[in-house]
Amino acid sequence: MAAKLFPLFASILLILLPRLSYAISSGFKDEKSKPFEFLKHLHGYQKGQKVQGLSELKKYLQTFGYLKKYPQTQNATQMDFDDLLERAIKSYQLNYHLNSTGTLDSATVTKMMMPRCGAPDVNTGRMSKQHNHGSNSSLHTVAHYSFFQGTPKWRDYKTHLTYAFLARADILGPPCARAFQKWASMTHFSFEEISSYNIADIKISFQIGDHGDDLGPFDGPHGILAHAYAPEDGRLHFDGQDLWSMSPTPGAYDLETVALHEIGHILGLDHSKVEDAIMYPILPFGEGKGVSSRGCYFSERSSYQRSPY
Repeated sequence: MAAKLFPLFASILLILLPRLSYAISSGFKDEKSKPFEFLKHLHGYQKGQKVQGLSELKKYLQTFGYLKKYPQTQNATQMDFDDLLERAIKSYQLNYHLNSTGTLDSATVTKMMMPRCGAPDVNTGRMSKQHNHGSNSSLHTVAHYSFFQGTPKWRDYKTHLTYAFLARADILGPPCARAFQKWASMTHFSFEEISSYNIADIKISFQIGDHGDDLGPFDGPHGILAHAYAPEDGRLHFDGQDLWSMSPTPGAYDLETVALHEIGHILGLDHSKVEDAIMYPILPFGEGKGVSSRGCYFSERSSYQRSPY
């Protein structure tokens, strides 16, 4: 399916905000039901119950890697809270340092409803997280980073990567340039913006809805914010229906922070379980991460010093 570009030029509203940042609205309607809103009414349910809406929860857990697709002999839209679903919820809870009860308690539902990256948290056979912070003798150390399954990486001679924008470079350009500069300071990569989108190593764009990606469609405001691919694919997409800002601003998502996260994927990093790390998949509304965030860029610097690159 051909990618579809949302006509941002016709609908983006630039609003002057504190700290000279901009909020970018592309068809944003805050009154619209949030993509993960369905989770609210599932609070408190557990194995053995039949619940309307469990099919959506199962799709959610499948999207982010916690639940395999049901066999064709079973009804994927069933309302049964079964053993497979309980195990998937326990896996999610462990990944986010929640009580691994397998029930949809308040903390679990709250975490699941938060806006996030569209890449899965769990991949079958993903590499173990070999480098961590804290004592090696601790049973509770958690890695700041991990690599994608199979450790995909850019070829050895590809240390200078080019990037280009499909449209709206005036909006995406400055925060993405800052993000690339920060990754360049922590790795052996260098980055250069070019005008030709088709030949760029990294292709950046706003997209909406189903735009032909196997990572799945975007879902509108406050759901999946962006997604990007492992090396050497190079695609980086932002959801054009979210409210974006040029710096951390109440009421918007920070483009630079999300770009930093997604560029990490493009360089081969998977999600982190550490909340302060830039590769943590969740970003609350109005928040950002910067160089001063302990366990954010510094952890990624450490990982690249020891990485296969």
